[in-house]
Amino acid sequence: MKILYAIQGTGNGHISRAREIVPLLQKYGELDLVISGTEAEMKLPQAVKYTFHGFSFVFGNKGGVDKWATYKLMDLKQLWKDMHAIPLKEYDLIINDFEPVTAWACKLQKIESVSLSHQCSFVSKKTPRPRWSVAELLLKYYAPTNHCIGFHFDRYDTFINTPVIRSEIRNLEPKNLGHYTVYLPAYDDRTLVKYLSQINVPWQIFSKRQKKAYTEGNVQVSPVNNEAFNLSVANCEGLLTGGGFEGPAEALFLQKKLMMVPMAYQYEQECNALAASKLGVPVINEINDSCIPKIREWVESSHRVKVNFPDETAAIIDDMVHRYARK
Repeated sequence: MKILYAIQGTGNGHISRAREIVPLLQKYGELDLVISGTEAEMKLPQAVKYTFHGFSFVFGNKGGVDKWATYKLMDLKQLWKDMHAIPLKEYDLIINDFEPVTAWACKLQKIESVSLSHQCSFVSKKTPRPRWSVAELLLKYYAPTNHCIGFHFDRYDTFINTPVIRSEIRNLEPKNLGHYTVYLPAYDDRTLVKYLSQINVPWQIFSKRQKKAYTEGNVQVSPVNNEAFNLSVANCEGLLTGGGFEGPAEALFLQKKLMMVPMAYQYEQECNALAASKLGVPVINEINDSCIPKIREWVESSHRVKVNFPDETAAIIDDMVHRYARK
């Protein structure tokens, strides 16, 4: 059997999930990987056969998307060329994690594909949303597929599963060394240092923009590194992070305190934050002077959200392969 697994490369969550899924897929036959996008620091240990520019947004410095940088990064002509570059018909199963090049190539060539992603959970109207937004159209048409297997914080519908928690996270022995881990890629580290230093606990910030670590008072800033970040989260008191999915899910699994700061005008992150808030996770809208009392209250609280994220990934993959692979 030949399998194609296409992965979104914007942010680290998709790559994080793929690190767990790829070895499982390799048990079923020959596996080729596609990655498109430009904003992930995390890498896969396996060889990637196709790498495409894709269609990514760029993180800003003040809590949102850098719209101008995102516009400049677009290359629709290249996107069209890339859509025709993959020999899709040689594959028995095509799996897509919110990756637009392969998704649209399948649609144009009338080849079936399966979405294995967090984003496809929004196909269900039962998935929490703050309101309807035109961004729903982006979630629907960005990477369209024929079949959906979704992941979210809860089983909102029959095709939605609880999060994929990597084995490297499940195998950790979490401790509490008293520090707070921070991953807010839409904020400049100097902005974070300015505000978080006002709260007298140790902070460990992981920054997309720093190549060299530094310490300022009670705040330590380090470049993003998967192993160092995992260790920091495993040993932290709590995680202050954006409105993504994989990072918050892993923190909840490790029974860490969690506070989320969704990116401004990023609808999916707003939806994630709403879903997490329904579980009891505190959410703030931005990092500024007014948020300091709320962060301090969170730091002083002992409240932790309890979740049940069983290890079902192998069973989900097995069911998907037997259900959707071409006979």
